[in-house]
Amino acid sequence: MVKFAHLGDCHLGSWRQPELQELNFKSFESAVERCIKERVEFVLIAGDLFDSAYPPIEILKRTFAEFRKLKEAGIKAFMIAGSHDYSVSGKTFLDVLEKGGFAEMCKYKATDSGELIYLEPIKYRNFEIFGYPGKKSGMEVEDIKKIVLPKETNDFRILMLHTSITEAVGNLPIESVSLKRLPKADYYAFAHLHINFEQRANEKPAIYSGPIFPNSFQELEDLCYGRFYIVNVEGFLDYKKINLPIKEVISLKIKITNALTGTQKILSEFEKYNLADKIVLLRLDGEITQGTNADIDYKRIEEYLKQKGVYSFLKNTNKLETKEEKIEIKISASDMGKVEEAFVKQYEIENPDKFNNLIVPLMHSLDLQKQEDEKSVIYESRLFADINKILGLEIK
Repeated sequence: MVKFAHLGDCHLGSWRQPELQELNFKSFESAVERCIKERVEFVLIAGDLFDSAYPPIEILKRTFAEFRKLKEAGIKAFMIAGSHDYSVSGKTFLDVLEKGGFAEMCKYKATDSGELIYLEPIKYRNFEIFGYPGKKSGMEVEDIKKIVLPKETNDFRILMLHTSITEAVGNLPIESVSLKRLPKADYYAFAHLHINFEQRANEKPAIYSGPIFPNSFQELEDLCYGRFYIVNVEGFLDYKKINLPIKEVISLKIKITNALTGTQKILSEFEKYNLADKIVLLRLDGEITQGTNADIDYKRIEEYLKQKGVYSFLKNTNKLETKEEKIEIKISASDMGKVEEAFVKQYEIENPDKFNNLIVPLMHSLDLQKQEDEKSVIYESRLFADINKILGLEIK
């Protein structure tokens, strides 16, 4: 019997909140520990090991330590780049992992005309492992339609792709490739879409690994924790999803119409839960008819949660609206955060547009601080990745 693991979308180095970045990495550590405990023979990482092509040095150090654990346990690692850790230049820290003997990257060659792309197998025992990297803005989709595998053998074939599959995206207007267009393989290892997806291509399993840890507010609401797969091959194929529950998530959705009493309403809801050591998500919606969003005392709410020992707190007010006739700017000059928020709200009323809900997230993104000793190119890569995520230029 041969057992292997299918991981993807680790996004190590993601999250601006330090505590969630740490939780993201702990989830990856748990996955590595589980792989060693299960005695898998190799690990597939189907793209986006890192959240950028140039991750922070501390993330790199810790990642190399985890790959060293795999190597010392005799577990091979086979990888492709994803849309986040892909670089047009072809130079990323994934290459450093390969040169250090900790992993092996899938290779390919295109014909001179570019009409066909031949994937080269990584051979391990009676397995052939193929892969093609993800690229920015779904640019890999057209390439995937051109990929060709060598002549079939009796080996068990695995095809790794970091892309959007038509059967998974449904009616979303994004570039994708159908399972029907893929060459024959015995197992299709996907990453890129952070979803639960298990179907069949050419009568064989086609699976999205899911993220190792949720990568956004919405994903924390929907998924709560990360996951990956372990696959057994012994004359037949069997697979199981491995969940990685690191911290409990408490998600509250509260409708606000009176901002003057909104703070107390929110605190009253919180009092119903044991919040200690939890990730708390607060989503506010509704049309405010009394007061404005600025009348909700978020500082008081955060202080309350801190006293309750909350591990991390995130709020989302994108769908909290204020009637034009009720807009009042009651802000002291010392509180610039409220000043910005009030002016943005006034602008949205005077200039209605479907993209207005991006203003505040983009403002917060542009507040991203450069880390100590961080090179400008790394900082810029993190900043652009965050902006791309907000603008929806890549499916997460």
